[in-house]
Parts: sequence; C-alpha cells; structure tokens
Amino acid sequence: MADGSEEQRKEKLLADMAAERGFLPKEWQWVADQDLDFLEAYNNLWRQSSNQGKALPVKTRELIAIAILAFRGSEGAVYSHCKRALKFGATMQELLEAFETMVVTGGAPTLAIGLNVLMRILKEQEEAKK
Repeated sequence: MADGSEEQRKEKLLADMAAERGFLPKEWQWVADQDLDFLEAYNNLWRQSSNQGKALPVKTRELIAIAILAFRGSEGAVYSHCKRALKFGATMQELLEAFETMVVTGGAPTLAIGLNVLMRILKEQEEAKK
C-alpha cells in the first residue's frame, strides 16, 4: 500500500498527464498503481516528443503522431490525438488533408480511420451547439 506522499505523487502525475493530453487512457491509471517510476519516465519522454520542439510546433507533431496511429489502426488514439491537434491550432481541413495524404502510403483503411474520426468530431461539435 502506498504511503500518503506516494499517493499524492501518483495523483499529481495523473492530473498533469490528463491536463497535458486532454485525456487520460485508463491503462495509465493502472500502470500508476503498478509502477509509478516507469510512468513518470514514460511521461517525461512523452513531454519531450509531444510538446513544443525547437522547430516543430505541437500541431505538427500531433499530425505526425496521427498518421502513424492511423496506419497502425488505432482509431481511439487517432481520435484523442486529433482532439489535441485541434486544441493546438489544427483545423478540420488540415486534419482532412493529413488523412488524404496518408491514402497513398497507408492505404484506404488508414484513410477510413481518419474519416471516421473526423465525422465523429464533427458530430460532437454539432451536438455541442444544440
């Protein structure tokens, strides 16, 4: 059983991760209970690779991640990263064009994942206006 400081460390890390990403996969909550040191190391690597770089802004880094995730067939992760890309300035048109770019190298299934995600986001945006 974790002591109070360990529990506070875990809660802070999970809150920071959720705030930085705009979401928190349930798997990371589980890992926090099992190996908090690993999750902290992973999160530090994620920060280095996913936040503002010297040359690539967050939006561009997200578009790259989205392409890889779509090719790998991870629709849930594509959705989460599209939401984060929008948060950091991407437009729906930029996302669409990124998915269109993927069709030659990634194939129609990769494009379909992207289009499904974009339709889901548009539906959510329309419902939020009601």
